[in-house]
Amino acid sequence: MKYICLGYFDEKKWETLSESEQSALMDACFAYDDVLREGGHFAGGEALQTARNATTLRYQKGKVVVTDGPFAETKEQLGGILILEANDLNHAIQLMSKHPGVKIGPFEIRPAEDLTGMIRESERRRSTTKEK
Repeated sequence: MKYICLGYFDEKKWETLSESEQSALMDACFAYDDVLREGGHFAGGEALQTARNATTLRYQKGKVVVTDGPFAETKEQLGGILILEANDLNHAIQLMSKHPGVKIGPFEIRPAEDLTGMIRESERRRSTTKEK
């Protein structure tokens, strides 16, 4: 089963680390990602640029409003995602609890939703709409 692991990041905490501490932490994170790959558990992932580079889209009063920056006012911002293959939630927790990134911010683990059936139903509905 796939789990989406959302890694949160406290930029101020990161900035308090020395350059060598930052490098050591990143090396440990990448090394653990390699362990996950070797075990067949790493299904993908991406780091995100700073939240200062974010753009938020919001639907208000019948139109889309574009705002610079993140929507949430919090010290921890989403820093990246990791897609994990695990047997169940307990297995996902076990794997991610060893990830060095937990030292710099929390990980939220959510089961991925399989939308295959919903997509097929939507395609069927849309194709019958086009035929009319």
